[in-house]
Amino acid sequence: SSRRFSSEAVEDVIHPELAAYREALGPSRDPRETSMAERRDQYRELTKSRRGSPPEMRDVTNGTWEWSGRTVAFRRYQPDAPLRGIVLYAHGGSFVLGDLDTHDALCRRVAADLSVVVIAVDYRLAPEHPFPAAIDDVVEAMREVALHRETYAEPGLPVVVMGDSAGATLVTVAARLTRDEGLGIAAQGLIYPTMGPDMMTDSSHVYATGYFLEIDHLRADYQHYLSSGADHTDPRITPLLADDLHDLPPAVVMVAECDPLRDEGVAYAGLLEHFGVPVELLEARGMVHGFVGMAGIMDAARVDLDDFAAHVARFILPESH
Repeated sequence: SSRRFSSEAVEDVIHPELAAYREALGPSRDPRETSMAERRDQYRELTKSRRGSPPEMRDVTNGTWEWSGRTVAFRRYQPDAPLRGIVLYAHGGSFVLGDLDTHDALCRRVAADLSVVVIAVDYRLAPEHPFPAAIDDVVEAMREVALHRETYAEPGLPVVVMGDSAGATLVTVAARLTRDEGLGIAAQGLIYPTMGPDMMTDSSHVYATGYFLEIDHLRADYQHYLSSGADHTDPRITPLLADDLHDLPPAVVMVAECDPLRDEGVAYAGLLEHFGVPVELLEARGMVHGFVGMAGIMDAARVDLDDFAAHVARFILPESH
């Protein structure tokens, strides 16, 4: 059931806290007029400004993995609580931005909310490392964490894969690619995933500009990601075109109401369901793309992130059913 809004109605839908914040930030700059190094610096500064006061951890350590001639960094977060599981986290950033620092506060919140060890993976970014480098890194990280749980936390703990935006896409693709390897992934937590470069849904038109994620900017970033000449119809790029999503880990998919990517996240949840995967679909009312990164400065964002965590918890905690 597609929904149509007049532009006036759309303005009313966005959460008042977000509307005020949007005004304070001003219009976003065209990434095509800014160097990638500068964009990455700006993104780091922006995420730092949204940090708030994330929960204290018992332990935070940095490490590296060596896989076939490449080095990939990770960060391990251990909360001050008895552990209930392990989350492998892939950050968002349109496949070109983001690192262990930009999503540090979010990973701390996930660790505290779920009482889990979080392992954040610093996968390779485009344009230096186009598709499928990021997917290869996330696949290897999943294998590493799932097969060596005792190294990162405790043996026998459930492993959940989780990510936001591009990171959500990477983890759900990696879950499909490793499905037959017996990794025993308990669940996938997908926060406003992107489903490829085409973006032809209602929400991608209604919220194309002025809602924190600019569709034109994301399209430009997809060109960096796909500069290796990849075919858009490859389900590793456009998961909605996968014809074999059966037997994937149960999914919690959270979309934001005022996000151009909302409808494709909803469509992916529906497709998973079609293939018999247990799915919980959550819509964060009045929220925009990127809102989980604002949980430190915005109560409404924090509430929706907590709600998402509570739904993920049901798949790893027998007593919370």
